[in-house]
Amino acid sequence: MIDPRWLRQFMAVAHTGNITRAAEQLHLAQPAVTMTIKKLEQQLGLVLFERHQGRLHLTAEGKRLSEHSARILAALTLAEQDMNALHNLEAGEITIGIPSMLGSFYFPPLLMAFKHRYGGLSIRVEEAGTQIVLDHLLSGRLGLGIVLTSDLPAGLCGLPLLREEMVAVVARDHPRAGQPRIRLQEFLNEELAVFRHGFYHREYIDDMARKLGIQPRIGFESNLIPLLKAVVRQGFAVASFLRMVVENDADLVPISFETPYFLDLCLAWPKDRRLSRAEQAFIDFIQQHPRDALQENN
Repeated sequence: MIDPRWLRQFMAVAHTGNITRAAEQLHLAQPAVTMTIKKLEQQLGLVLFERHQGRLHLTAEGKRLSEHSARILAALTLAEQDMNALHNLEAGEITIGIPSMLGSFYFPPLLMAFKHRYGGLSIRVEEAGTQIVLDHLLSGRLGLGIVLTSDLPAGLCGLPLLREEMVAVVARDHPRAGQPRIRLQEFLNEELAVFRHGFYHREYIDDMARKLGIQPRIGFESNLIPLLKAVVRQGFAVASFLRMVVENDADLVPISFETPYFLDLCLAWPKDRRLSRAEQAFIDFIQQHPRDALQENN
């Protein structure tokens, strides 16, 4: 049986590429980590790392183990959170996966209102695209997450949360700024500032471009909303955001697509996993008054 402590050390080495730095992160002695990696390789009968240009890189076998390790350690973290929260709602931690746009513009008031009610709970937010959040929910790496309602599989429960329009966004002085609507073909023929793969906006753009036979011109690619906004603001490209993201930006203009497109998002969790009391309290809180929480904190 593999000791979970070995897996934590293995993952630290995999992430840093260096045993000394991994040991420092884990507050362990470097020889102890070296010995752990040797024991792990001996027990499995596999070589997990190879050295290249002064850095340790995972072998093919090491990459397979890292995938299993990530799931195992995430499951252990969730189990610890569940156990900590079973006694009362003054202890424990909630982990929730949230897309960056919602994490920046919709969720802060909700999270602060929930924290105000349950001051003893810790809230950990993992920022990722809806596709990645969905994968992590299904693999057991997350207990709660925000995903598209249309993508909700049979293995997840979902609580409808938000319906928001996806719009094209241009600079105030852009030639298209005065248009009431924009055709998807027109948008795709512009130079684009887009999210990276794993975010629904990017997958949607790529999918529509394929269907229309258009090769999109990707000028900028980033998951940083302020950077994408700055690129659009300076007139280097156009982008697509949820309307809420640019409502208070006077120098950015949202334009509805010719066929308006709305995203329906929900709070999701695995059906086959018992919720901790803290997670259930969060779901109940969202179900009872998501809009009230927003108004109270604005």
